[in-house]
Amino acid sequence: MSVTGIILAIGTVICWTLSVQFFEAASKRVGPLAVNIIRMAAALLFFSVFLLIRDGSPLPLDFPLRAWILLGLSGTVGFFIGDIFLFKALVELGPRLAMLLHSLAAPTAAVIGWIFLHEEYRLHQWFGIAITLAGVGLVISEKTSAVPKRQRIKRSITVTGVAAGLLAMLGQACGMVLSKAGMQHDSGYLDAFSATQIRVIAASLCFLVFFTATRRWVNVKSAFEDRKAILHTSAGAFLGPFLGVSLALLALHYLSTGVASTIFSLVPICIIPFSVFIHKEEVSLRAVFGACIAVFGVAMLTF
Repeated sequence: MSVTGIILAIGTVICWTLSVQFFEAASKRVGPLAVNIIRMAAALLFFSVFLLIRDGSPLPLDFPLRAWILLGLSGTVGFFIGDIFLFKALVELGPRLAMLLHSLAAPTAAVIGWIFLHEEYRLHQWFGIAITLAGVGLVISEKTSAVPKRQRIKRSITVTGVAAGLLAMLGQACGMVLSKAGMQHDSGYLDAFSATQIRVIAASLCFLVFFTATRRWVNVKSAFEDRKAILHTSAGAFLGPFLGVSLALLALHYLSTGVASTIFSLVPICIIPFSVFIHKEEVSLRAVFGACIAVFGVAMLTF
């Protein structure tokens, strides 16, 4: 097993874990909708500059129309619809619970791929789906009546927060399947960086229409006046959609998809220390046990 690949995969997990913290901090200051459109703009800038330096063009104009359509739909479903609910879940539930629900995107995508893309899965992988659901169920059903020592902040598990988390997860899963379909080509898979940029472009256009129709540009204007929110959002965009995805793709050059995906699924576990030491949340042994079960279930899907 490649040591370089393991380091890159761990770097991916660290980037995604940190990006969640930045996005939550920004969302609390200016709201999730403003953070989303600023994040899309920042990510689009990062990708455009990268592709301009690498390919000499800021846009993948050589992509076929079919790819643009499917990847555009993927961006609409995943980045726009899914992420609106993800940011809502981050505010309602906190990063630990929101990302644990979000981890269900892997088994959900497996089911959608099995139905619509005729993907084949082994019996132990279906067991992985059930185990993942059981692990997440342990966490979201955790009792929060006891007041912890040292006056820790206690998160309430609300119906609104759980519903937002599940809708975010479904958007992510559908976006993954659409991305896979859009990247498939007669000559092989299309470039992942360019594909991600198309998704970002589609999501950005959706946000432009949405903010114009709902007259919420005032929220964005006020958000730009909050320097900390802009810095948090830009840092999250760089660490998450841009650098995190880049490291993930590089890791796949050295590791099998199963091993890399297993390491990537450690994000919910890595969020727990942030929940305890920074957000001062109550994290019981049951929650930790449920997180481990959820990650183990996702790992079963990858082998």
